[in-house]
Amino acid sequence: MPAPQQLTLFGPDAVDERPEAAPDRRLVQLGPRVVAFRFRRSGRRTIGISIDAEGLAVAAPHYAPWLEIEKFLREKSRWIFRKLDEWAKAGRPVRVMGVPGESIPVRGRSLTLELAQGPKHLEFAGDRLVLRLRKPQERLQVRSELVRGLKAHALEVLAPRVAYYTAQLRLPQARVSLSNARTQWGVCTQDGRIRLSWRLVHVPPALADYVVAHEVAHLVELNHSSRFWKVVESLYPDCRAARQRLDLAAAALPVF
Repeated sequence: MPAPQQLTLFGPDAVDERPEAAPDRRLVQLGPRVVAFRFRRSGRRTIGISIDAEGLAVAAPHYAPWLEIEKFLREKSRWIFRKLDEWAKAGRPVRVMGVPGESIPVRGRSLTLELAQGPKHLEFAGDRLVLRLRKPQERLQVRSELVRGLKAHALEVLAPRVAYYTAQLRLPQARVSLSNARTQWGVCTQDGRIRLSWRLVHVPPALADYVVAHEVAHLVELNHSSRFWKVVESLYPDCRAARQRLDLAAAALPVF
């Protein structure tokens, strides 16, 4: 039986990902800066650029001359510099070791991890994240229970937001579950189920709300058509800016 149709939020880039289209690494002089970039030719009709945690990526038609490509990059140099600088400030993933004093991002705030002995329980206490365990000295158990507690908190705060946005569209409550995905924030299936990455617990509530609104909109339009984006904008007017901010937030998600 085929799997139900589903749409994902933030899967692979639109740049051609086929093995034969593996990017070259190149350099270009843009005004005062030398910029490294990944270059790929494909069957596309126009030159496209994107910037993520790995830097600048350029995709060009098979027969586009280099002079045309370089001219395009020079014309976009101010945008390229601005986006590269934004990503440089975004930070990099930090591995959670499970030791007292570590900083854990929760709902856009930096909380300090504290460990205490006692029955398993994760408590949010102001700027502290207090994890109680019978053996708090065992780091593997600390990380495991920390993830378990954060997942529970994620479902606790995200499920009501799904209910809120489905009510805005006068739809029945969708079934909500969590996934472990790092690069796929959300999934909506054809049978009306919504899966959200538990790692949304790390980002500010406004950004998590955008993901929820995006997936709820798929309950109406299971595509990315103009009609779909109108539904998203009706639920979350600032969706364009939120998506850009979410991309940056993803670059610094902690690793457990």
